[in-house]
Order: sequence, then structure tokens, then C-alpha cells
Amino acid sequence: MPESGIQQNSRLPAPSDLRRAVVAEGIAAAGDRWRPLTGGRSNRLWKIETRDGPLVCKFYDREASTPLFPNDGATEHRVLTRLQGTGLAPRPVLWLQTPSGDCLIYRHVPGRTWEGDARAVGQVLARLHAMAPLDGLRRLSGSSAELRAAGQQLLSACADERASSLGALVPNDPGIGPARQVFLHGDAVPGNVIQNGSDLTLIDWQCPALGDPCEDLAMFMSPAMQHLSGRRPLALAEEAALLRAYGAGDTMERLAALRPLFHWRMAAYCLWKTERGDAAYEQAMHLEIAALRTIQ
Repeated sequence: MPESGIQQNSRLPAPSDLRRAVVAEGIAAAGDRWRPLTGGRSNRLWKIETRDGPLVCKFYDREASTPLFPNDGATEHRVLTRLQGTGLAPRPVLWLQTPSGDCLIYRHVPGRTWEGDARAVGQVLARLHAMAPLDGLRRLSGSSAELRAAGQQLLSACADERASSLGALVPNDPGIGPARQVFLHGDAVPGNVIQNGSDLTLIDWQCPALGDPCEDLAMFMSPAMQHLSGRRPLALAEEAALLRAYGAGDTMERLAALRPLFHWRMAAYCLWKTERGDAAYEQAMHLEIAALRTIQ
């Protein structure tokens, strides 16, 4: 999930053993300021003001993985190393394992979260999907059967009485098989896109995958994910601009056929999260259901 909401623990100071480990590695001094960053739906982050420039310390919550969003810090470090020099991701500095938990240090990316140019997002996702991926990433086939199964698995883990009514909304299986496999961000939501002028950088790479390009496109276009990033759902014109900039007509046809299932799976995920105490997902679920009903 995007690290764009504020958890109660997001203002806590960094564990002392973590600070000592970072200083011992020589990348920060004992007197450097550690400022908590707003965010932290999945993990805790601090901005470290060093004499060599600001760093981000990302401290992973071992319990934060969910059925749709793994929280794999070691893989995030591998991805950032792979993408060095491309501008697609922050520059990694250090991967640390401490008694308190795992942590990734990377160069702070200046800028603000995405401000509304959908074409630029389409272009940056096209660049990523054209790259050779890492070995060993989790695989998402992207088939319609896989999407249905993922949603059903989420609903089967819900005790909320709404699970049965949401289950009844499952779209028909269009019989679409596995897609061409590309390098996926896995959590391509507005809060994970940093804009600095005309440049976009993707952050929060803890759940990358090898799979269907529609996964990243549908994730960014998700009304729930826009809402959770503090934005309204994309207008039809914005969606069209994103898809035109992305190109790849075969992917556009595939996405059009799979979108009902993407909306349904996300609604199931939002119910799953709501049941586990994250109230922000309640409205997000209703937005996905409304989008599903509009296109079914």
C-alpha cells in the first residue's frame, strides 16, 4: 500500500540501535537530525539531514504484508540497485538488518507527490515496463481466472456480512489468459509517484513483480487508490490521456476487458482492510463498487 496515510507510530523516534548502526556505517553523523516523514501506512520513514545531502531511512514493519501488497525490503533494495541511473527510482545507499528490524537507506527524492499530469504517469510506466526485470520476482500471470481467485480468497477471509453481497457482484470470467510478462512496480499509486518539475520518480518498491502491465495501469487508475492518496478518482479524460501516453494497443484492449475484475478485486481488498481496522478503506470500497457498476 502507498505510504501516504499517517499511522500513529509514524511520529515515533527511530530505534536507538538503528541510529547507531547507520552512524557506524559512516553515512550519517551522531548529531544529524532525523525527522519523521508523514506517511507510514506500511512502514516508518525518517529523513536524515546529513552533510552530504538528505537521506531517507525506511524501516520495515514485519507484519505489514497483505495478500495484494507484499512488504519485502530486501527485494526493494535489489530493485533500487537495478534501477540506478534510470531516474525511475531513488538511489540506494545501504541495506541494514538490525535487532529492531530491517531498514533501507536511500537518497531523498526532491519534489512533491504526483500533481495531476496523467500523461507523464503513462510515459513513466511505459519506460518501466520496457525494461528487463530482475530475476526472482514474484509472478502475476494476469489471467482473468487469477484475478477472480484473488478476490474470492480475500472475501473468504472476511467475516463481514457484506462479503457475500460483494461476492455476488463478481464479474463474469472473460476467459483471458496470462499476459506478456513485464517489470511491474506492484504499487503504482499516486502517493508513490514523486514529481520534480517534469521528472517523475517511483518510490516504495517493496512489492514489485513480473507480470501483466495491466496490473500497474489498473492500480494507478483505481478509484480506491486515488482516494487513499488524497485525490478524487480520475476523470475519463485523464484515464484516456494516461492510456494514450502509455501506448501498446494490445494492452489497452486487455485492460478494457479486465477492468471489471480489477475493480471487483480492489473492492474485496478494501473490505478485507476495513475489517482489520483501517477505516480509510470504507469509502474506498464504495468507490470501487460504484466504478464496477458503471462499466458492467
